[in-house]
Amino acid sequence: MEILTLFQAELYDERYITTFINEHNLPCNSTTAFLTPALRNRNTTLTKDVNLVGKPPQLYQAVLSLLDDVHGGRVTADTLIAEIVRLLLIDRNERQQRIEALVATLNTTKDAVPLSSEDIVNLIEKHMSLKGTSRLSVLVVAAAYQSAEEFLGERVLTLQAHNAADIQTGALGDVEITLIADDEVITSYEMKNKRVTREDIDRALQKLLLSDRRVNNYIFITTEPVDEEVQDYARSLYHETGGIEFVILDCIGFIRHFLHLFHRLRTRFLEAYQTLILSEPQSAVSQPVKEAFLAMRQAAETGIEEE
Repeated sequence: MEILTLFQAELYDERYITTFINEHNLPCNSTTAFLTPALRNRNTTLTKDVNLVGKPPQLYQAVLSLLDDVHGGRVTADTLIAEIVRLLLIDRNERQQRIEALVATLNTTKDAVPLSSEDIVNLIEKHMSLKGTSRLSVLVVAAAYQSAEEFLGERVLTLQAHNAADIQTGALGDVEITLIADDEVITSYEMKNKRVTREDIDRALQKLLLSDRRVNNYIFITTEPVDEEVQDYARSLYHETGGIEFVILDCIGFIRHFLHLFHRLRTRFLEAYQTLILSEPQSAVSQPVKEAFLAMRQAAETGIEEE
């Protein structure tokens, strides 16, 4: 049996597997596929006796058994890959049907009084308290700019993949804002699911100094309390940088202020936010997190959410 090298795995991942996953919207990790990480993490022959650490362990044992079946000639590789794709398609369709069913329930609330700004803040805050929601702060800011684009005269650039490094994409932050009909970034947002430190600010400053692009604002959005000493340090950099303003905002405070400032756009914001959530790949926003948002919104709009 041919031994697959790390180089060959990367070649297959990049040239064939990732493209196939994206084209057919399969419920897989579209950014790292699976061959490359598997070989990078385990430098050993994958026999049935290997103990792969993962949850649930039965799944990993089943995978090893299937590989052993192919190696032993009990099943052909063609038959196995065809069955894998068939099951992935079934899983994809079932996931989409659940999403469509939940979206359909929201149509029954269209004639109800729209959620208030505080209702929406409460909805987002509860949703962000769930596990696996680190991507949501990015989507909150993007949805805000999308919904108020014509009033702000600014727009959000296409979001990068959730696990793409800035050094690879050339982005200055997680969300980049430019003037309408322009591509020059004027405001950059960096999201942190932890307290922002002086070191975080220094890294951002170094990134800007190494870039040939210049922004007006560099804004940290955090889901944790803001340290006043760090905020003061950020404020002090304005004159040192010749006019680049650094600031740290808490995520919920940001969206609360936005929704009250653009109160008449609150429903448009909510729709934009929902669209962004549902369009994210599973690796960024999981199926349970997507379904939870739709169920929580439906509960809020029908007035039956738990206190």
